[in-house]
Order: sequence, then structure tokens, then C-alpha cells
Amino acid sequence: MAVRGFTRGMAIPIYPEPTPNQPIQMTDPSPSLPPPPDRQASLRAVDRACADLRRGDFVLVRPDQGPALLAHAAESATKRSIERMRALTDQEPDVLITCQRAAALGLSAVTEGVLKLRPGERLTAELVRRLSDPLEPVDAAALRDLPTETTPPFAHDGATAVAKLAKLARLLPAALVAPVDRPLGTERLLARTDILSVSAFDIDWYDRHAARGLRRVADASVPLEGAEQTAIVAFRPTDGGQEHLAIVIGEPDPAAPVLARLHSECFTGDLLGSLRCDCGPQLRGAIAEISRAGGGVLLYLAQEGRGIGLVNKLRAYRLQDGEFDTVDANEMLGYDADERLYLPAAEMLRQLGFGRVRLMTNNPDKVDQLVACGIEVAERVPHAFPANGHNEFYLATKRARSGHLL
Repeated sequence: MAVRGFTRGMAIPIYPEPTPNQPIQMTDPSPSLPPPPDRQASLRAVDRACADLRRGDFVLVRPDQGPALLAHAAESATKRSIERMRALTDQEPDVLITCQRAAALGLSAVTEGVLKLRPGERLTAELVRRLSDPLEPVDAAALRDLPTETTPPFAHDGATAVAKLAKLARLLPAALVAPVDRPLGTERLLARTDILSVSAFDIDWYDRHAARGLRRVADASVPLEGAEQTAIVAFRPTDGGQEHLAIVIGEPDPAAPVLARLHSECFTGDLLGSLRCDCGPQLRGAIAEISRAGGGVLLYLAQEGRGIGLVNKLRAYRLQDGEFDTVDANEMLGYDADERLYLPAAEMLRQLGFGRVRLMTNNPDKVDQLVACGIEVAERVPHAFPANGHNEFYLATKRARSGHLL
């Protein structure tokens, strides 16, 4: 087995990287659809589209069939941007929100998919903010006479893709959208503007392509308090997106199930010691337990706030201050209760040479997702810590509504 040495005599195994076309074992919602031929171009297109949405620019999303959708993030809506969208498309823009957000507003009993509202001449930037942001006051009863259209989740559908693109950009999953006929309408629009065009197919496949494109980019010996024989291995997707870290403690044996913890980053808990959650104790406790066991790996995943990002997590905290629980707060923002995916974790484990794990978790979903991604979970190792006087409601919600085994 090849190894790379570190100072202080530390070494971790280094294994051959997978070939670019090596398949990932996972349960796929559309297994009959092949991946695009150029995964790198697909990643770059979606990454640029996310950046444009965050800057307040327009993005043209092309579904498999039917008209394209000109999209503009709800957070960036202004009187000027609404007028420009009307001028570019000769259409009245719709307001797209997820069905989770629509249910929170009392506008839909459906909780999956997206909903388009058609305010017509009543459309204003203030109305867009009130529809998309639960921290803004809104009279839901006054909205119930607006025409609506619900789109169930469907791979490569334009409206579904716009909502996912906003999520990937870590924005509120809401947007202004207007249809653009193809091919003549889109050709004219792209010829006279610098608007980026991206396919719904590429957006739908982005998570899987980013995970497949993870590569080790740096590693070093980093002695930790209570775990001096530790190395950190950094993984980055080929589009240059968010990095994930593997904290390898000791010299775990790839031939045996490795003691492992999947830990989603938590700025407030891990770094600041927030008492609102149990993330800090879970992180430090996992490092200590792995060290006591003689070795293992902790994957530090860039999935802040259960995958909604730090800004949206702070918005959720504001809602929780109003007596909503974690699940309700995320859904009021328009997100799922938990947006995390563990395909990157499975790919990191494979590249480190670990195909079987003893998983430190109280979350059955982590076990199920790893198994679906081809990692054998030989044992679930309980990993719980007592409440601290501030997080009792949070822990109770994890147990009662998220199925955590606490």
C-alpha cells in the first residue's frame, strides 16, 4: 500500500484516483438518463449561473421540452428588474416559490414541487419579498385570489430547475420567471444580451457531477488536542466549488470497517461554541472518541445549516426565536427540512480506501444515504450528548420529527 509521509512520522494511505468515467453507486431518480458528455462544462455552466443569480443578474434556464424560463432571484427583485424582465420577454413575470413555502403561506396543500403565482399588474418588488421571505409580513388571505400553477417534482423541468438553482446558490428558493419561446425567442434574447443560458439537465445533475469530480488537492499533518497523530486531506470538485475535508486520525486499516463520523460544518456551533445546537460537542466528541479507538476518519462536509447555508440558517434561527422548530423554520424558508446529501462523503471515503464503516451517528438517514451510495455500514455507533439548557427543544425536534435516535 502506497503511503505519503508527514512530519512527526504521520502517514495515511493514498490510493489511485478513480477514472473520470467511473460510475458512482447510488439510487438515482432517473437511472435511464445518461450523464451529459462533458461533465466539466456542465459543472462550470451551473456554477456560473449560481454566481449570476447571487449578483442579481438574469439566467436563462432551458428545460428538456417547452419554452425556456428567464429567471431572476427573488432576493434581488426591484422595480427596475421587473420592468426589464417584462421588456425582454413581452410577458408578465410569475413568482415561483417551492411548495413548502406555499404551504407555509396557506396557498397549497401540496408540499413537494414548485408553485407559480401570477400577480400580473399587481406584481411589485415588495410583493415578491413578502412571498419569498418569511421574515417579511404578509397577508396570506389577500394572496389567495391570485392565479396559481403547481408543478410536481420532475427531472429537468424548467420551474423545478430554477428552484434548485436558487438553492445551489444558497439563496431563498424563490424567483421571478417568465417564459421565452424556443428556438427563435431564446436566440434573439441571447444575441442581444450577455445573459447566461444553462440547461435544466445540467442543474439536475450538478450534485452528482460535483461529487464525481471531487479530487484530493492538499493534505498535511495537523496534530490536534487529544489526537496528535492526525492528518487533514482536502477535496475540491473540478469546478472549483466548495471544499470538503477528511480528518484522518491514527492509521485506520482499510481492510476493517473504519470508525467514521460525517459532520456537516456549523460555523456557530463548531467555531463559536453556540449552545443552540449540539454540533460543537459532536465534533469534538467524535475526534476524542476516534482517537481513543486508535484511529478513524471524520469527514467535515461543507453543508452548513443542513445544506441551506449560513445566511439562511440565521434566517431560520430568527423564525425559531418565534417558537417555530427547526423543521418548520426550514420549510417556511422554502427548503426541505434537511437538504444535505452524502454522495460527496461516499466519494471521499472511496478515495481514501474505505468501503466499510462503523458510522458514528444518531441519524438513520445518513446510514441510508451512505448505503445507497455504495458504502457498507457495518455498524451504527450512537453519538449523543446531553442538553445544555438552550438546545432541549432543538434535540426534541431532531428526535420527534427527524427520526434521530436520541
